[in-house]
Amino acid sequence: MEENITTKDSLIKQYGFSEADFAQIKALGISLDKIEGELLLFQLGIPKITLEKPATINDGIVKLSNEEFQKYADFFDSKKDKLKLKKFVPASGAASRMFKFLSEFLNDFDHENETINAYINRKKDKNLPIFLAGIEKFPFYEEIKAKLKELYPDYYSLESHEKSYRFIKTMLSPEHFDFCNKPKGILDFHKYDTEITTPVEEHLNECAFYASSKSVSHLHFTVSDHHEDLFQTIIDRVKHKVVEKSKTTLHVSYSHQDKSTDTISVTPGNEPFRNENGQLVFRPGGHGALINNLNNLDADVLFIKNIDNVIQNHIQEITLYKKGLAGILLDLQQQIFKILKAVENDEIAERNIPEIIAFIEQKLNIDVLKDFHKYTIENKLEFIKNKLNRPIRVCGMVKNEGEPGGGPFWVTSYKGNVSLQIVESSQVDNHNPEQVAILAKATHFNPVDLVCATKNYRGEKFDLTQFIDMSTGFIVHKNNKGKDLKGYELPGLWNGAMAKWITVFVEVPLVTFNPVKTVNDLLKPAHQPQNGN
Repeated sequence: MEENITTKDSLIKQYGFSEADFAQIKALGISLDKIEGELLLFQLGIPKITLEKPATINDGIVKLSNEEFQKYADFFDSKKDKLKLKKFVPASGAASRMFKFLSEFLNDFDHENETINAYINRKKDKNLPIFLAGIEKFPFYEEIKAKLKELYPDYYSLESHEKSYRFIKTMLSPEHFDFCNKPKGILDFHKYDTEITTPVEEHLNECAFYASSKSVSHLHFTVSDHHEDLFQTIIDRVKHKVVEKSKTTLHVSYSHQDKSTDTISVTPGNEPFRNENGQLVFRPGGHGALINNLNNLDADVLFIKNIDNVIQNHIQEITLYKKGLAGILLDLQQQIFKILKAVENDEIAERNIPEIIAFIEQKLNIDVLKDFHKYTIENKLEFIKNKLNRPIRVCGMVKNEGEPGGGPFWVTSYKGNVSLQIVESSQVDNHNPEQVAILAKATHFNPVDLVCATKNYRGEKFDLTQFIDMSTGFIVHKNNKGKDLKGYELPGLWNGAMAKWITVFVEVPLVTFNPVKTVNDLLKPAHQPQNGN
């Protein structure tokens, strides 16, 4: 290749990019270097992560008693009024996966020639019978039934399987409820005596319980730009109720996934993928793109939780554990800041270093090089400062109950350093029996229950983009109008995007983890009325 060739010339020469392509890229705000880097990643492949062992209790995961959690929660309460707290909720995803088995039913069901039972037997569908058996318990049941009576005056005289078919069709139909294409956060999740609530409202409630200081609470949603109005409509409707009940002022803000974080798609042969109009196809970069949204927030403590992990019951218990995690974070941060200030003020002698290293290894799970003792005092202090002057995250972990998703592991980097990471199964080499065996030994699961501190010991915000492990993205196989393509997803928000943060894992009980991955999860006790609710 010619020396000093520009990135633009390289893209023209290697991939046949045109001026129209460059105009498209510029409109998205994507740099040409980023495009070239992604195209190179497709060709080279992304190295799989190297698991050392699962993180387990007393080996990467801290286990506390309820009394200890209460102590840390009290510590948080004693500090919070001097802090700016914020809750960060990724909420841009549509609910399509939640209704996947029902969409498949509408596509595959032979309405003219078979009954629903015949379909269930033919497809060996285990989800549809559960949905139908619990249909009257769904919080949206009455609203859809009212619509059906309006659409079909003879609704009550129909056979039960025909009623069920029309219910599902109306629920998913773009002309009516269109649940598949709506964001999960605005769907009806919980039915109370006098009202039905959405995840948005439940997050407002939670925020007032544990993420407020001086009776002020800040909640930030990442949403699709075309869905923001739907969120705002709900908030306008319910906010006053939450404020009145909690005696807390609520501030809600939004951000969108930046189009400049979209990634280029390629064909199975790693050539840029083009649509029927000859344009390049870009895809959202996955939840890892949200590190930029997080980076733009100003807060001393950030609570991170997924939009679908809300509960109808046990809010006091959940509050205890969230506050407990925040207390652990503040306690560790206090110790870290004390050391960093002492380093800056030249107050640390050689005799103090073993105690600091013990804290770094035992409390923060940071790998210290074997020949560290050979360093000069200056190099030792530089090492300590480098390892401690980072964002901090305390992550709740629940016992593994077979849920799909990531988990806590000790991971070895290509440099040989060992660190605690949240790992997705897709990051592991499934052709390597040893790695698969380590993956299978995971005792805990990542429920996305994080409390983070993103300011340094001087009170300045970290640039979070400096702490990403760019080698931990994902190549995904997708389809565009019948044609196979490969896409690239950025290092996940709590995976590679936070890989270089100080990381502490703490076991939290299963009651804190109640995700709604499929619509049938709404039938579980955590999402059904209890005790007169």
